[in-house]
Amino acid sequence: MLKDEVAKALKIVQEGGIILYPTDTIWGIGCDATNTEAVQKIYRLKQRDEAKSMIILLDTENKLESYVQEVNTLAYDLIKYAENPLTLVMPGAKNISPALIAPDGSVGIRVTSHQFCQQLIQRLRKPLVSTSANISGKPSPQYFSQIDQEIVDGVDYVVDIDQHSKEIKNPSTIMKLAPDGTFEFLRR
Repeated sequence: MLKDEVAKALKIVQEGGIILYPTDTIWGIGCDATNTEAVQKIYRLKQRDEAKSMIILLDTENKLESYVQEVNTLAYDLIKYAENPLTLVMPGAKNISPALIAPDGSVGIRVTSHQFCQQLIQRLRKPLVSTSANISGKPSPQYFSQIDQEIVDGVDYVVDIDQHSKEIKNPSTIMKLAPDGTFEFLRR
C-alpha cells in the first residue's frame, strides 16, 4: 500500500503535478521544490500571496547543506532533540525554486518523520514543498475530512493513506535560526 502510493505520487510530482498528502503534522499540498511552475500552481490553488513563502520537507538532516548556504551546527541538535515537528527558517536558500525563497533569502525546512514523505523524498531525490491544505486565510484542516473540496479537486493526486485517521495533528513549531546560532520562535 505505502509503496504503491509513493510510486503514484512520485510519478505525478516528477511530471510537475501537485499532490495532497499526509505529513507528520497536518495534511499538506506539495510538489517538487525545484519546479517553479508546480510551486505556482500551489499558490494559485491556495489563493496565497506569493510573498508568503512555503516550506520544504527533507527526509534527513544530512541534506540541509544542499539547500542552505551556511547551516549552524545548532540546527542538527534542534532537529535531533525537538519533541514536536520543527520547521527551521534559515537564510541563504539555494537549489530550490525562487518562488519558495522569502524576500529576505530564507527558506523554511522541516525534516519529516512521516514514512510516506520520507520515501517520496528519497525516491524524488529533491525536497518536497509542504503547505497546509487550505485556502489562504481559512483554518488549517486537522484531518482529511476537513479539507475543502476545492483543494481536493484542485490537486493532481490525493494520496490514499491516513484519510480516515481522526488523530489531531498540529502545525510544526517554527524557529528562525541565524548562521551565528541566534534564534527566535515564530510559532510555538
